[in-house]
Amino acid sequence: MSESKLILLTGATGYVGGRLLPLLVADGWRVRCLARQPEHLSPRVPAGVEVVQGDLLDAASLSAAMQGVEAAFYLVHSMGATGDFETQDRLAAENFAAAARAAGVQRIIYLGGLGEDEPDLSAHLRSRHEVGERLRAHDVPVIEFRASIIIGSGSLSFEMIRALVERLPAMIMPRWVNVPAQPIAINDILAYLLAGLDVPLDGNKTFEIGGADRVSYGDIMREYARHRGLKRLMIPVPVLTPRLSSLWLGLVTPIYARIGRILVDSMRHETVVRDGAALEMFPIRPMGIRGAIAAALRNEDRELAQTRWSDSLCTANPKRDWGGVRFGNRIVDTRTVTVAATPEAAFAAIERIGGATGWYFGNALWQLRGWLDLLVGGVGMRRGRRDASHLLPGDVVDCWRVESIEPPRHLRLTAEMKLPGRAWLEFDVKPVAGGVTLRQSATFDPVGLSGLAYWYMLFPVHELVFRGMIRNLGRATVAVGAETKNVNPTAPKPSR
Repeated sequence: MSESKLILLTGATGYVGGRLLPLLVADGWRVRCLARQPEHLSPRVPAGVEVVQGDLLDAASLSAAMQGVEAAFYLVHSMGATGDFETQDRLAAENFAAAARAAGVQRIIYLGGLGEDEPDLSAHLRSRHEVGERLRAHDVPVIEFRASIIIGSGSLSFEMIRALVERLPAMIMPRWVNVPAQPIAINDILAYLLAGLDVPLDGNKTFEIGGADRVSYGDIMREYARHRGLKRLMIPVPVLTPRLSSLWLGLVTPIYARIGRILVDSMRHETVVRDGAALEMFPIRPMGIRGAIAAALRNEDRELAQTRWSDSLCTANPKRDWGGVRFGNRIVDTRTVTVAATPEAAFAAIERIGGATGWYFGNALWQLRGWLDLLVGGVGMRRGRRDASHLLPGDVVDCWRVESIEPPRHLRLTAEMKLPGRAWLEFDVKPVAGGVTLRQSATFDPVGLSGLAYWYMLFPVHELVFRGMIRNLGRATVAVGAETKNVNPTAPKPSR
């Protein structure tokens, strides 16, 4: 296909679609995103991407979105919605395919699910297969990729596995934990989807795709525990119904109980590749489970996962700023303040943090934390900083180190104190009408139960310190702005 052609992307607010979008843009495609609420998606898309309003359950709203489209990605499902998700998925696929045919779309690329067409197939997998059938019924060529468990930071299955292993030193293992699957890394999924734009078409094609290893959910849990250095006891039990399993998941993971029940019901079926046509057609060699988990954990070293399954507007509430919000396994305390100042003044106040300036609130508490760190063999708070006013990547700031700095908008510090996990402290500056908004984010990635206990035991202290820090940082920004205004820019500078 010519890269000057227009691509329609559905599911851009979701896990896979949100990661596919920047890759399409980077490859030079013209992209149009379909969204029920464009105002939620528009601020998040790269420059040049068109966002149009449309609802797959409203056939009339799709006509304009399809005009001029060469290929369309169908990356949505209704599993997290209220009501009968199978009926909604069926209607959405019918409306989409009919609109694509009317507009002359040349191909639809759909991501479905592996699983044999058995009489007792779970509702989720049955719906995934039926969506493919409904898309193919309207004479637009369809490329369907059927995948097993997707392994990637922020994916539904990975977040469930992560939460179970991190929080439970001993786990009850029902029979579905041992059912074979062929998990595939998110990057390999994206590679297949992109390749679907160029595969020659002479009709509909279905490709089964999976990673290099056939493993069970139990194997994935053990591999995740190995990567994190955790020892976990896994106790098999002869039976545990999907309903009981979903309630259990709802207690110890970020998975909603309703979605958990649907997911567990699907886990009783093997999801392995039986047709190797994808390996023959595409020059893609998917990685194994060890590499997939390692890649997912590497992605966690970025600010947060690029996208999460819960970002989808059908399952997520509008984001709010408060202390202790969970993103996957990480706990994030985010606070903001808006002040009348320039970005330069705000960043100057941020860049002075630590050392002789202190931490803008609770310096005695910071010093106490430093002494405790020294007692357990840590670096403490005595290292200070190289320069009182300016920072460079790699600089020491008391018990922190500068991981990244982008004046005048972003500073990221990583903790070097002894912790049952990893921690970061970030500051962002965003210009707004009449001033700037300062965002302060403390992120903690706990390891096991000791990490969770550490955070929640110190939660009252964190609440006090972080609230005071952002308040005083705002005041310091105003003070720096006032200092700048009082300097006469035409006065001669003192000689060095």
